[in-house]
Amino acid sequence: MTITENTATATIAPAAPAAPAARVNYAKSAPKAFRALLALDAAAREGLDPALVELVQIRSSLLNNCAYCLDMHIKDARKAGEREERLYLLSVWREAPAGLYSAKEQAALALTEAVTRIGDGVPDEVYGRAAEQFEEAELAQLLSLILTINTWNRIAVTTRKVPGIG
Repeated sequence: MTITENTATATIAPAAPAAPAARVNYAKSAPKAFRALLALDAAAREGLDPALVELVQIRSSLLNNCAYCLDMHIKDARKAGEREERLYLLSVWREAPAGLYSAKEQAALALTEAVTRIGDGVPDEVYGRAAEQFEEAELAQLLSLILTINTWNRIAVTTRKVPGIG
């Protein structure tokens, strides 16, 4: 503080921003719901190609801005042998070189986007394309997978899960 004959001036440093409040540990605080979601996740994957599972989970995580799930599923895809080019271009899969994603994968990605961005509904064209590529039971599995990853994304974003930390 500087004091002169007629005035006093003080320079005050701005307060440091408050640390964000800790968020709920979902697994610990809702163990039954967490275990049920784990069971749904496992059931949803049954009968689906593991590479397709990871592509769907990564695409949904990109759309939902879920860094935690994106980090996890990209690492899982790499461990499973997914090609880097397919991971890099997943956010723009429609513009990717022909053949990079199969017709079945493209149908699954389009359905993932429509279900994730459900506000406008799922267009008949998108659903029909998926129904052409997947048998009915497999399509139900795919839908379960999409619903499950969207739930995981929402939990991780809401609770501010930190990528790479668990």
